[in-house]
Amino acid sequence: MAFQIPDNVHLIDNPLVMDRLTVLRMKKTSTRKFREIVKEISGFLAYEIGRTLPMQDVEIQTPMRRTVQKRIAQSKKMAIVPILRAGVGMIPGFTKVYPDVQILNIGVKRDSVTHAPISYYENFPDDIRAHKCIIIDPMLATGGSIEYTVEKLKAKGCKDIVIAAIITAPEGIERISTAYPDIPIFCCAIDDHLDKDKYIIPGLGDAGDRIFGTEA
Repeated sequence: MAFQIPDNVHLIDNPLVMDRLTVLRMKKTSTRKFREIVKEISGFLAYEIGRTLPMQDVEIQTPMRRTVQKRIAQSKKMAIVPILRAGVGMIPGFTKVYPDVQILNIGVKRDSVTHAPISYYENFPDDIRAHKCIIIDPMLATGGSIEYTVEKLKAKGCKDIVIAAIITAPEGIERISTAYPDIPIFCCAIDDHLDKDKYIIPGLGDAGDRIFGTEA
């Protein structure tokens, strides 16, 4: 049975994104090029997530006459929440689109045996309930780390959450969409499956290692 994409998933299949994603997947792609493409694709994701931003009417003066136009409402703070360490590679792409965004880090690693998320760092402000928080991680595999981060944000009172990932697996999509069908997931690919070690197939390998140049 073919995987049915849930309604909360927004797949960005723009040819420009797909072309860059193919280069990102290539084993021969250098660390420098990998970082550049992660930044560029992250910018595409940030741009698409802009569709979720609230708008307001403003009256302005053009060289011709006064008119009412649209601007992004400034009533809510914005924050990106990169999941350390791979999420760090997506920060430049998001800050280029949202230069004033806050950066709130969370450190979550996956147990090598159980694959369960293990938290080792968290830095969220007390007023996070007033933020629109975008969780960024290049890979949504099992969904454990992202689900853990969502739970942490919700426990702090945050209600406006968006997830951005470059490559996802059906297993992770299903896990997050089942638990939080109201949270939008923006991604550039939904791959075939997870292997026995919970890596995305065909995927691109370990995103963190490729971003930081620490591949074996």
